[in-house]
Amino acid sequence: MKDPAAVYVELRSRREEEISRLDQSHAKLGYARLATAACAAIAAWGALSRGFSILWILVPLGAFLALMVAHERLLRLLERQRRAQRFFNRGLARLRGDWPGHGETGERYLNAAHPYAPDLDIFGKASLFEMLSTARTHVGEDTLAGWLQKPAPPETVLARQAAVEELRPRLDLRERLAVVAEEARTGVDPVALAHWGEAPAQLAGGGLHAAVWAFRIFGMASLALGCAALAGEFGAFALPENLAIAARDFFLLALLVNGIFFYRIRPRMEAVVAAVDEAAHELRLVSEVLLLLEGEAFHAPLLAELRSSLDAEGAPRGAGAALPRGLSPRPAEGSSLGAEGTPPGADPRPAKAPPSARLARLGRIVDCLDSRENIFVRLTEPFFLWTPYWAIEAEKWRRESGPTVRRWLTALGAIEALSSLASHAYEHPDDSFPEFAAEGPWLEAEGIAHPLIAEARAIRNDVRLGGELRVLIVSGSNMSGKSTLLRTLGTNVALAQAGAPVRARRMKLSPLALGASIRVTDSLAEGVSRFYAEILRLRQILDETSGKLPVLFLIDEFMHGTNSHDRRIGAEAMVRGLVERGAIGLITTHDLALADIADGLGARAANVHFEDRVENGRIEFDYMMRPGVVRKSNAIELMRSVGLEV
Repeated sequence: MKDPAAVYVELRSRREEEISRLDQSHAKLGYARLATAACAAIAAWGALSRGFSILWILVPLGAFLALMVAHERLLRLLERQRRAQRFFNRGLARLRGDWPGHGETGERYLNAAHPYAPDLDIFGKASLFEMLSTARTHVGEDTLAGWLQKPAPPETVLARQAAVEELRPRLDLRERLAVVAEEARTGVDPVALAHWGEAPAQLAGGGLHAAVWAFRIFGMASLALGCAALAGEFGAFALPENLAIAARDFFLLALLVNGIFFYRIRPRMEAVVAAVDEAAHELRLVSEVLLLLEGEAFHAPLLAELRSSLDAEGAPRGAGAALPRGLSPRPAEGSSLGAEGTPPGADPRPAKAPPSARLARLGRIVDCLDSRENIFVRLTEPFFLWTPYWAIEAEKWRRESGPTVRRWLTALGAIEALSSLASHAYEHPDDSFPEFAAEGPWLEAEGIAHPLIAEARAIRNDVRLGGELRVLIVSGSNMSGKSTLLRTLGTNVALAQAGAPVRARRMKLSPLALGASIRVTDSLAEGVSRFYAEILRLRQILDETSGKLPVLFLIDEFMHGTNSHDRRIGAEAMVRGLVERGAIGLITTHDLALADIADGLGARAANVHFEDRVENGRIEFDYMMRPGVVRKSNAIELMRSVGLEV
């Protein structure tokens, strides 16, 4: 496989060459537009002062309009090339390791109550999410965030792995997806859009539609007769007097009756128009992404299923296509939606057209609604009932296609999330996909390292938990690597159960629920001490053991905020309780008295440690995990190294 960095550099260079060429064309078109404008001014001057035909001005004006259209097309193409350049720049930044602070941090997903996300740097600056996410739409980011926060069952993970493996070499598709999806990044609210599509129709029922058609026919006929009577008044042709009077009366009657009808239904129409205008704008942003995906053929079952969900008879959401955050598969309690999320009265059959065709039709409807501001349309509104007719057409579109909006967004979000994982896999070809154990709890990793640490600097360790061995008690000096080990395991388990490759030569695990207590702080505002915050987190981890999955607990500096006597008693009781509830995990400590916990648990616990050495007055760490209990501390050396007199 070719070096990813070399590929990115080569493709970025091509995009930069194209940007340079387009910039030159952009400048030339600008000068050409100025020239045609000058020619139009000269033609106008000639017509006014020299008696030339005014028709001569049409030539430069036509050329100016043609150049303006070409210029707009060129600017769109130029922006696409710049987006592609940014796509490769971000990829190279990830490979160099200077990506923190330049991507989407996912801070909006931070939840202090989550059992592991705050402790494992899943979200925030320099987080796992920032490194992974190449999604350019909010629905793609929501989907990826959901996968990282909730372990998927093995069959779902394996389906995602196959999809990632297929997308890994498809750099062309991932580039095009990022380029066309970036425009949708600025506005689309997937939850609101899905709810709009599934909301009950405001203009339901055929009676209103029939009434609008009847009044339209009545109005158009009366308008035609009124125009005929007016033409007769100016002598265009002669109408019998009684017929002319009847035509005028018919015109005035239609104006009155249709005006009253339009006035009565106008508030409902305006509400529909406002809602569809906003939704159509957002759907237009994602329409090009959906059109891109319509043209792809996939072999991996999950990708094929997601692709088929965009077809007219699209498959229902499968187990692998987890819904984005907030897009629940069923309507909320008290919702007016039907039992399966379908609005009452909606056609349960899917519309017989792909998203691109359906969205194009919606675009035409919205364009017609926009034209209601035209002065001619305003004057003839009581006769043509232009706004009511197209508002009903918009509601008809929503009844037929609205329920499929959620399906489109779900497919789009899942494919973008899979594309993010595929980019990660492409950029780290040595990372492996984990295997799943038939029985658990089990966690075995060979050569595991933290995915947020550059591969050249990462130190790899081997870890095994499961069977008879349930707990590793990790001792060691300050800064020796204890906390990093916990984060390494937790982050890789989160990756594994999201469907991504892990930073390990080999990893095998059973489905596990993660619970971490690593970054616990006090809260002055809430009156919570560090120790109290820690025991609340330990309570949360203990509660996780009542769930369906065995818990992998990762606890740093166990009960650090209390005295040694209470810490020893509380820690032993807590570890024993977790083990007896079927959990496995690691705890770290500076207090060597806690290492004795392993003696009370027998073969179910083992001591491991990290150590350091002092060379030429400097403390050196090798970050390698060793069996047994550490026998020395570096606290005094560290204090002296920063100039403290101890």
